[in-house]
Amino acid sequence: MTQVWITGLGAISALGQGAEALADALQSGRSGIGAQPGSEAHALKPFAAGVVTVPLAAAMPPAQRNLYDRHSLMALEAAAEAWAQAGLPATAPDPDRAAVAWGTGLGGSASLEASYQQMFTAQPPRVHPYSVVRVMANSAGSHLAMRHQLRAAQLAVSNACASSAQAIGEALWLLRNGRADLALVGGSEAMLNVGSALGWQAMGVMAPLDAEAPEQSCRPFDDGRRGLVLGEGAAALVLETEAHARARGATPLAVLAGYGHSVDAVHLSRPDAAGQVRAMRAALRDAGLQPPDIGYVNAHGTATEVGDAVEAESIATVFGARAVPVSATKALHGHLIGAGGALELVSTVQALRRQALPPSAHVRTSRLSEQLDLLTDGARPARVRAAMSNSFAFGGSNVALVIHAAD
Repeated sequence: MTQVWITGLGAISALGQGAEALADALQSGRSGIGAQPGSEAHALKPFAAGVVTVPLAAAMPPAQRNLYDRHSLMALEAAAEAWAQAGLPATAPDPDRAAVAWGTGLGGSASLEASYQQMFTAQPPRVHPYSVVRVMANSAGSHLAMRHQLRAAQLAVSNACASSAQAIGEALWLLRNGRADLALVGGSEAMLNVGSALGWQAMGVMAPLDAEAPEQSCRPFDDGRRGLVLGEGAAALVLETEAHARARGATPLAVLAGYGHSVDAVHLSRPDAAGQVRAMRAALRDAGLQPPDIGYVNAHGTATEVGDAVEAESIATVFGARAVPVSATKALHGHLIGAGGALELVSTVQALRRQALPPSAHVRTSRLSEQLDLLTDGARPARVRAAMSNSFAFGGSNVALVIHAAD
């Protein structure tokens, strides 16, 4: 079977710009989550969120920037870093053998909300002429394809919280099947607007702001967890077939070895342990590995009461009780929804490269630690050969990705 190498990483999140900044913050347990003011006029209560604070596309001419939603601008930042680390020229050496696969949950939701505001409040009503191309789910992937001349295939995946993880997995199969030699993959999300935040608050799954310690509002697997905290950002990886990477002298950061995808077909928002188990076991089979081969699991870990309990059950079913170290990095960067799987895979690759497992922050007490070996006492040095990253979505979509060290 064709081996697929990861040769470049890129990230931008509330933890800063760059894949190294991400890993540094995760290992030190530094939170990027803070208090947001809400909107009294819209009955939006103050909330916690992981906000990207670095300027985006500062050098881009305003007329060109007009084409981009915020999530697409962040996609450019993350992809540029991954592309540069892979040592590739500005455009793909063989465009017809280079692909893009990108995931997002709501795409240009900020641009959509701005259009509605103009339509319902402006006199006369006016909608931005680029609203459609800003909002469409394949917008970020299209910009990346044009920037790097990726002409073999474009996959735009919008499958809620599994979006970018599924995009990465489908690109893995695309490379294995000979459709391309190179793929730029990942995801981006920017939904910290009034409408999105109101929707999550109305659903009752968003954690209330911890007034005394806003940075600790997200507490996956903790007994006192009260819901998810939204984040924004983007993450990108460059995937190459081993033959393509070797031919140009590239260095593997890790091997993307396994992809498992399942559907619960049970409930729109309540997760199902059996479906998660199927995805994890499928990823292990795809990678040709057994549960004891996995030295770390980056859990989906959203900090919802039901979600964390179901995932603890599914991980224990696959690996055994307390048989593998587990952490949930969303405690520090927030839940990036469609981009979460990509950011967490980058985090997992960094843990493998550094041989240091990031902690599951803000866990005070946890009954779920009877099932999980939670990393609660800071980063843990470990000799890890292979790791798994989980992404489980509303709608019942489950994705597990497996990486291992290059030989």
